[in-house]
Amino acid sequence: MRIGLLGTGPWARRVHAPALAGHGELEFAGVWGRRASAAKDLAERHGTRPYDDADALLADVDAVAVALPPQVQADLAVRAARAGRHLLLDKPLAATVAQGRAVTEAVREGGVASVVFFTSRFRPEQEAWIAEQADQEGWFTARAQWLGAVFTRDSPYAASPWRREKGALWDVGPHALSVLLPVLGDVRRVAAAVHGPEDTVYVVLDHVGGATSTLTLSLTAPPAAAGTAVELRGESGVTLLPEASGDAVAAFGRAADALVASARSGRRHPCDASFGLRVTEILASAETLLAQDTD
Repeated sequence: MRIGLLGTGPWARRVHAPALAGHGELEFAGVWGRRASAAKDLAERHGTRPYDDADALLADVDAVAVALPPQVQADLAVRAARAGRHLLLDKPLAATVAQGRAVTEAVREGGVASVVFFTSRFRPEQEAWIAEQADQEGWFTARAQWLGAVFTRDSPYAASPWRREKGALWDVGPHALSVLLPVLGDVRRVAAAVHGPEDTVYVVLDHVGGATSTLTLSLTAPPAAAGTAVELRGESGVTLLPEASGDAVAAFGRAADALVASARSGRRHPCDASFGLRVTEILASAETLLAQDTD
């Protein structure tokens, strides 16, 4: 499968490009970016071709990986799917529900495979834990904490405009939902969403299976307090999401494996664009409640 990369930012440089270049079943066919010089540099680093025009890249590949802000990703994903190209996307799928629906419709109409890279779903230990808990019944409640310190001086993502605009809800909220939804079931309603310090938000979810969950999300936590924790409590007792081993490059390689398998078999992956849309809908509902939360 010939695959191109759309995007040249820190995530593309640190994760997408190395994973694609080292993947045994993919031919890394080229890079396009909004800055031609950055595309040239990244392409040269991995022995592939830079493209000045995104549609020219789409014409030369079977699939694309996208490492761009969600509002940009959604529009390009629609173009790629309509051109018959399989999609390896990042979270969040889109910046609005309307954009997310446009992507899923284009995927359906184009008959292409899609995988959204929710990192925990492609780390072996965490993937296995999620599957094991999903087989258990009687969950009563869960708490998820995704606390980052993104805007520090040494962070490669400190200058990310979309993260500053959309905040933790949209950046790390998708990770928390990708773990909770397979275990507790879909969200029946967002019961509450309120602001905390800086971009920190607290969200309470009511799940169709009867359980509730609470999310604490932040990109502005003190560095010493940063980290991730997910705890489930129910009839089976108490269990914690295991810490991940391996890096994001390896996890992204597994997401690429999933895309190849889905394209070959025609079977939808659990983290496809439709799942990405559902996550987007939940985030948008929480965002609406946050807009009503005033001091």
